[in-house]
Amino acid sequence: MKDTFKHKGLRQQLVNTIKKKGIKDKKVLAAIGKIPRHLFMDSGFIDHAYQDKAFPIAADQTISQPYTVAYQTELLQVQKGDKVLEIGTGSGYQAAVLIELGAKLYSIERQQELFKKTNKFLPKIGYVAKKLIFGDGYKGLPKEAPFDSIIVTAGAPFVPKPLLEQLKIGGRLVIPVGEDVQVMTLYIRKGEKEFEKHELGEFRFVPLLENKT
Repeated sequence: MKDTFKHKGLRQQLVNTIKKKGIKDKKVLAAIGKIPRHLFMDSGFIDHAYQDKAFPIAADQTISQPYTVAYQTELLQVQKGDKVLEIGTGSGYQAAVLIELGAKLYSIERQQELFKKTNKFLPKIGYVAKKLIFGDGYKGLPKEAPFDSIIVTAGAPFVPKPLLEQLKIGGRLVIPVGEDVQVMTLYIRKGEKEFEKHELGEFRFVPLLENKT
């Protein structure tokens, strides 16, 4: 669990890379520059940790590309103390970015293997979520709603209605929508039944799983 000067230097290079790709939010860049991404990966893959690429982790999932993490996070416009719901905890890297920004984070993971691993790992490196839940992300978390923002970190074939319903007025949902290729979509809740929708370019994500036991 070491974080060396070399790692810090590589992280700074990564920050410069995603800056060049258009990420402007200073707090998001600082979070990417601070979080030891190599610790979220198997030790044999340290060399890959600070490349701007997605990488396979357990349970046929991936740790998202840093640019994608930064892009989705920037769209959320997280303020300190915001109540944020994450669908798809995965490796916990995106969760750490949100906690670093001061979010009160609730995160749901569908894969038991990843859930157990991340649940133990995140607090070890100083990132404590309000709640990590093993469950079905399509249903959101009605007991804790409403949320200031909701982020979906896997490709969804459609937008689950419960997620829109669990947003505060003024809240933001960032979700990649589509089957093979996803369109990054931002919904801003304007009223009880009114949502503003923005489509923001194509990405590739692993699929969001529903009702698998």
